[in-house]
Amino acid sequence: MKVQVNLFFIFLFLLCSLQGREVKVTLGCERLFDHPYASMISGKRIGLITNQTGVNHSLISTLDVLKAKGKLTALFAPEHGIRGEYTAEELVPDMLDEEGIPIYSLHGKTFRPTPEMFKNVDVLIYDIQDIGSRSYTYATTLYYVLEEAAKLHIPVIVLDRPNPINGITIDGPVLLNEWRSVVGYINVPYCHGMTIGELAQYFNNEYQVNAPLYIVPMKGWRRSMSFEDTGLPWIPTSPNIPDASTPLYYPITGILGELSIVSIGIGYTLPFELIGAPWIDANKLASALNSQQFPGVYFVPWHFKPYFGKYAKEVCHGVLIKVTNSNKYLPVSTQFLILGVLKNLFGEEFNKLLADAKNRYPMFNKVNGTDEVLNILLQKKHIVWPLRELHSQEREEFKNRRSKYLIYPD
Repeated sequence: MKVQVNLFFIFLFLLCSLQGREVKVTLGCERLFDHPYASMISGKRIGLITNQTGVNHSLISTLDVLKAKGKLTALFAPEHGIRGEYTAEELVPDMLDEEGIPIYSLHGKTFRPTPEMFKNVDVLIYDIQDIGSRSYTYATTLYYVLEEAAKLHIPVIVLDRPNPINGITIDGPVLLNEWRSVVGYINVPYCHGMTIGELAQYFNNEYQVNAPLYIVPMKGWRRSMSFEDTGLPWIPTSPNIPDASTPLYYPITGILGELSIVSIGIGYTLPFELIGAPWIDANKLASALNSQQFPGVYFVPWHFKPYFGKYAKEVCHGVLIKVTNSNKYLPVSTQFLILGVLKNLFGEEFNKLLADAKNRYPMFNKVNGTDEVLNILLQKKHIVWPLRELHSQEREEFKNRRSKYLIYPD
C-alpha cells in the first residue's frame, strides 16, 4: 500500500511539473494530422523511423499515436534502438514489437534500409530528436533513408524538432568527402545551427538526392532558442545525453574525448561538462582558460573520481565547464582552446598520451570530418588560433548556402 501511495505522489508531481511548464513550441509531430499534412498519410501504409525521443509535449509517443490510428506497418530503429536501451558499442537487432510490427535495425547488420524493408510501406516518417552537432548518427540515418527512399520514389516526411543548442551557432571544421562515415555524412560545420528538417532539405538538394521530401515544421520556434527556452520536456537522446543542457557541452569536449587523453565526464555524473585527469593542476588549468576570455563560457576548478571509463576510480583534477551564454559561445573553438592549453601547460604528459592514442586517430578524424585538426595538433606548438581559423572561409560559404533552407525566423 505504501509503495502505491509513493508511486501516486511521484506521478502527481510529474503531472504537475508538466502542467506548470509554459510550452512555447508546437512540434512537427503535433501538426501531422492538421491540414495540409494529414492528406500526405491518409490511407497510406506508414514506416516510422523513431526512438524514445519521438514524443509530443505531453510525452505521448508518435509511435503510439500512429498505432492508435492503425497506420503503422513497419518501424525502423536507429543507434541505441527504438526504446534507447542499447549502448553505443552494441549493434541493434531486428525484432518484432509487442503487436507484431517488424522493427528493422538501421544500426546493425545494415545501416541502410533495404528494398525488402520497404515492401509494405507507402510513406516514411522520421521523428527523432537531434542534438545539433554533426557527429551524431541519428542525422546520418536520415540521410541514408533519403538516399534509399529516392531510389524507390517513396515519400519521406520529417517531423521537425528544435536544434537544442540553437539555430545560430556555426562553429568547427567542415566535413571533407574522404572522411564521410556514419558519424558524419554531409559537408556542414561541426555545429551547423540547423534543425533536422532544415538539414534534410539541405542534404536532399545540395547532394542532389531528390527524394520526395516533406517537412512538417514547428510553430513558435525561433533560432535564438536553446532547448530549455522551448518549454518542452527533454527525453535523453542516448545514454550520455541525459539533460536538455547536455547538447550544449557535447561539442565542447566530445571531439577531445575520442583521443581518450582526459576524462570528459563519461563514467561520472556530468557527461561532457568537465575534463580532468590525475596529472592536471585544476587551478592552473582554470586560470589559464579563463584568462583567454572566450565568449559565453567559464571554467571552475574541479576534482572528481569517475565510476567507470577513463581514469575509473582515480582522483582527477580539471575544470567544470559552465556555459554562461549559449547564443554567444563557440563550442568547438572552446574545445580547441582546451586542447591548446593542455598541450602548453602539461606538454610532456599530453604529448605522450597523444602519441599512444594512434589507434584512435581514425575515429578522431571522422568526428572532425578532416585530418587537418590532428595534423595541427601533432605538428604545431601553438594550436589554438590555427584550429580556430581552420575552414573559416568554408564556414562563410556554408552560411550563404544554408540560408535558402532555413524555415524559422531569427
